[in-house]
Amino acid sequence: MTETATASRAQRFRARIPVVLVWYCRIVALASMLSALSPRTNERIDQLPDYILFSLGFLLGVPSIGFGVLMLMLGAAVRRRKRIAWWLLMVLGLFVGPLGWLAISALLYDVTASDLRPLAPLIVAFVVQAVFIGLVIWARKEFYAVFDAANFRLALVVLAVSFALSTVLGVTLVAWNDATATTDLGDQALYTLKAGMAGTGIWWYDTAVEVPHWVDVTVNLIGSVMILAVAWALFQPRRGTYRHLAEDDDRLRTLLDKFGDQDSLGYFNLRRDKAVVWSPSGKAAIAYRPVGGVSLASGDPIGDVEAWPGAIEAWLAEARQHAWVPAVMGASEEGGKVLTRFGLDAVELGDEAVVEVEEFTLEGRAMRGVRQAYNRVERAGYRTRIRRHAEIPADEMAALVRRADDWRDGSVERGFSMALGRLGDPADGQCVMVECLDGEGALRALLSFVPWGTKGLSLDLMRRERGTENGLVEFMVIDLIKAGPEHKVERISLNFAMFRSIFERAGRIGAGPFLRLARVVLSVFSRWWQLESLYRANMKYRPVWEPRYLCFPKARDLARIAIAAGRAEGFLAIPTPRVFRRRRELEPLRKD
Repeated sequence: MTETATASRAQRFRARIPVVLVWYCRIVALASMLSALSPRTNERIDQLPDYILFSLGFLLGVPSIGFGVLMLMLGAAVRRRKRIAWWLLMVLGLFVGPLGWLAISALLYDVTASDLRPLAPLIVAFVVQAVFIGLVIWARKEFYAVFDAANFRLALVVLAVSFALSTVLGVTLVAWNDATATTDLGDQALYTLKAGMAGTGIWWYDTAVEVPHWVDVTVNLIGSVMILAVAWALFQPRRGTYRHLAEDDDRLRTLLDKFGDQDSLGYFNLRRDKAVVWSPSGKAAIAYRPVGGVSLASGDPIGDVEAWPGAIEAWLAEARQHAWVPAVMGASEEGGKVLTRFGLDAVELGDEAVVEVEEFTLEGRAMRGVRQAYNRVERAGYRTRIRRHAEIPADEMAALVRRADDWRDGSVERGFSMALGRLGDPADGQCVMVECLDGEGALRALLSFVPWGTKGLSLDLMRRERGTENGLVEFMVIDLIKAGPEHKVERISLNFAMFRSIFERAGRIGAGPFLRLARVVLSVFSRWWQLESLYRANMKYRPVWEPRYLCFPKARDLARIAIAAGRAEGFLAIPTPRVFRRRRELEPLRKD
């Protein structure tokens, strides 16, 4: 029992070592950048013996903004338990410090006993370095995030390009401000290399170059940008080159046939840009996409609720292996409760509007506006046609797809958590198409719904021709509700309204200043993202509001998750050169 307790304490201590190393990297980064900005750094360095200089460099960094930036990047990689970070810590521990100084000196110079005086600081530095290396070696198993070989190739390309650019800029700046007439281009290039890569005054060679301190700082900043670019490429999160496999699709459809009634977002997990991880029993699965270092899932796990924990554990384990931040968008209340048992936190993201077909009515004062809009569109001669996708001939479906693309707002297909991302695929034959035709039989709008189990539908696509009659969408939705019993549809999930509770509560009597301020802020963002308009559009149908949650590990990860979600949903687009886009299109859909 005592041995077990001791082993447990040792494991807990080992698990905390990366946290200590993160703070070590941050402290060294701060000391390095502050010393690089000090104009008297060179004077202080000249007064120190070489071995003490290297010892201080190991403990407190070097006077270089670039080195400070690198240490910050290294600290971030250590926090995410990247294997490459462990290797860099080992390089730092072995070659930066008195051990590295002795190795270099033994190779290049004759080291005598007088070079090691005073001896006490050297002994202390050796002990600190040995403890550091020992802790890093002991904590090796804590660095489990695999390294992507593509990152190394990308880092080499970035290094070559950025080194060439920074050298040209740095040498030009040094040559322009050099006050010594006897120096040549070689001296200026060496000085640029010294100032840009490691900070001034710490290398064993010297030059006659004389430039103002602001030139040193500027050249070091240029070198810092280069180091930052290379470190960014090296520490990029593993991209996850695998996609939705055909066998995954078949197994997911089998689960949806049995458990599809549980979640209105279940069918959207058939998107082909989502990878799938399975529970050990194969009775549950989670579909996700790696985006910017985030393993982004949506909705609840698919399958038997009792098998959800196995799928969640497998998903979290894969996220840890690749140093991804796990996050779930749009989890239901039940799904959120299960996810929180595995260390994730949950915050309400908004509400999903669900219309119960049997309970819906156009009667009553509350539905007066919707009723009038419906009657107005009907009098204008519009009508709807409702069919399953499998009932639509191929040529008609192709024409519908073309019209939908023509009516799309912008060139990017938006949607991830509540959009299928395709239209007219033969595999989606049970989806429902609602077409709106004018009095002459011309198509003016369309809606597409995916199956929600066997008795429900979930809105996937909404497109209409610009300049058409207001109220077309309401007309189509109401006709679908009326036709629900004919198509054996009992409930329909409409658009998702983010922050619905804020808009609703802020409009009530007695709403506090914080709620009103939050509504004002959200109304500003609604100009781009339709936050309030979606809420009001859904409210017309008097739906049942089902809360949806965002699940995440730490509050510090929310910014990264928000950016990843914006990219996945199509609201944030990162420009990509055409050659890389073409490469991604040709990339085989396989697992590593």
